[in-house]
Amino acid sequence: MTRLNDKVAIVTGAGAGIGRAIAGLFAAEGAHVYVTDVNGESAVAVADDLKGQGLKATAMTVDVSRGQDVTALYRDVERAFGRADVVVNNAGLNVRADFRHLTDADWVKIREVNLDGVVRIARDAFSLLKASGAGSLINVSSIMGQRGLRQLAGYSATKGAVTALTKALAVEYAPYGIRVNSLAPGYIDTALTERFLKNPLVAKALLDKTPMRRFGTAEEIARAALFFASEDSAYVTGAELAVDGGMTAGL
Repeated sequence: MTRLNDKVAIVTGAGAGIGRAIAGLFAAEGAHVYVTDVNGESAVAVADDLKGQGLKATAMTVDVSRGQDVTALYRDVERAFGRADVVVNNAGLNVRADFRHLTDADWVKIREVNLDGVVRIARDAFSLLKASGAGSLINVSSIMGQRGLRQLAGYSATKGAVTALTKALAVEYAPYGIRVNSLAPGYIDTALTERFLKNPLVAKALLDKTPMRRFGTAEEIARAALFFASEDSAYVTGAELAVDGGMTAGL
């Protein structure tokens, strides 16, 4: 039996990497998935691939930093289904720089997607998740929201805020039947991190701090997201699940 049969799921940043893996797994588990991404062509390619497998998907171009894009997304979902059962706040970006060299423009760019976008998606999803009667909001944070690393101060600040926001929304949304949880991925082998993780010195340093001695995969994050999306986590809200091979546990 599929765990998300006939559910309506929205995944932001689903054009590649972790978001693509989540969208694919949710669709395979029976959901109609809204594949959204700032890169519309990528969103269409992912949705077309899923539909080619006989799965249910709709592609939409959504820049989470633009309120009008989010409004258009939810208007489309409401018109088609009248509810959203699962919303995955996955879209994110990073600008690597020593903090003293982080420009105002860089900070705004990071904040507008990683925090403002998460706030906008979570806030405007409320009525659709409430209509589900058993909605699940999943925010993708990061282990960098709990620890420090050079050149990631801006990213860490926004991801730490996502973790705090998740706990606050879990309390606020619970009376309406909406669960709110977050995922904290560690170092995941995707196209976004490939150049960074392929550096032998960097890879060794990170693996030395990872008890499982390997990097994670996008599919492993997707399976963790499926736990929060399904009835398997029916009594779980306000939690953050580190999917990091034990890195934060070993610090």
